[in-house]
Amino acid sequence: MGWFENKERPKIPPEKELWAVCPKCKSHFEKAAWRKNDSICPKCNYHGRLSARERITHTADAGTFNEVFREVTYSDHLGFHDAAGPYRGKAEATIARTGETESVVMGACSICGHRVMLGVMDFAFLGGSLGTGTGERIARACELAVRERLPLVIFSASGGARMHEGILSLMQMAKTAAAIGRLKEAGLPYISVLTDPTTGGVSASYAMLGDINITEPKALIGFAGRRVIENTIHQKLPADFQSAEYLEKHGFIDRIVERGEMKGFIAKMLDYWGF
Repeated sequence: MGWFENKERPKIPPEKELWAVCPKCKSHFEKAAWRKNDSICPKCNYHGRLSARERITHTADAGTFNEVFREVTYSDHLGFHDAAGPYRGKAEATIARTGETESVVMGACSICGHRVMLGVMDFAFLGGSLGTGTGERIARACELAVRERLPLVIFSASGGARMHEGILSLMQMAKTAAAIGRLKEAGLPYISVLTDPTTGGVSASYAMLGDINITEPKALIGFAGRRVIENTIHQKLPADFQSAEYLEKHGFIDRIVERGEMKGFIAKMLDYWGF
């Protein structure tokens, strides 16, 4: 059979792919070069997604991260099934693939010598969705931060509330907001870092409640998707709508910070607050 007729292309496992493609400008780079540049596009400066563990390595001082509440995980109280199968099966497969047990990893650590409670969401875990386990981890982390007098830093990356858990997933919006409210009442600062993407119920709750809200360049931040909004209001949205740059220009976030400067910027804010 001639190669023109061969319609089947063998699938290459992601770990064996040689090229990375920038999601924004579609430029191609060797995967090794993409990783060496911390998943930042050298052409358009798009800051690609990092796993929770990669983000922790970038942020926490070496050897200081002490994970907490790992045993808190998803809840399948509805016994949810869809056309693709049961929620429990998807969740267990995600746990096996990512090594994480929920969409946020929480732990105490040092950032440039400052002790903090650090939370990092992982988009690879069911789209970084907000489930009962996610909300419980954040609420418990806030309580622990109050007891130990630690500032809170959360890196968000999420597609929104986890539909598989029904109304209980939406309740986590109020639960996390209340927990952060108690943290602030105790006089402890909360730094919120919104990474690409931060949308839905996460952007509508704890991600936007920081004493300072910061983001990385070109991150997608919003609630509903562009298509949903345009079909609702029957208007065309600006090309840069829901980008970090658009939100900074319109006062929704305080600062855009490059990935390589993020750790130092957080430390500077903690210095300012005296922590």
